[in-house]
Amino acid sequence: MSPFALLTTQAITWIKVEKPTLDLVGLVLGSIGLAATLAGLALLVGAFLGFALIRRNRSHAGQPFGPGTLHLDLRG
Repeated sequence: MSPFALLTTQAITWIKVEKPTLDLVGLVLGSIGLAATLAGLALLVGAFLGFALIRRNRSHAGQPFGPGTLHLDLRG
C-alpha cells in the first residue's frame, strides 16, 4: 500500500465550536471585587504601618534628639 492511498482514505471531521461571548457583567463585578480587595488590603497595611510609626515616635518622645533629627550645630 502506498503512502498516498492512506491519505486519500482519511476523512475530515469538523467540530462545531460555539461563538465565544463576553460576560460583561461578570467582568465588571470581578473587577470591582478585585479593586475592593486590594483597597482593603492597602488600608490594613497602611493602618498597621501608621500605628507602628506612632508607637515608635511616642517611645522616643522623652529623648531630646529623636531618631529623625539631624543634630545640627548652630553655634558656628
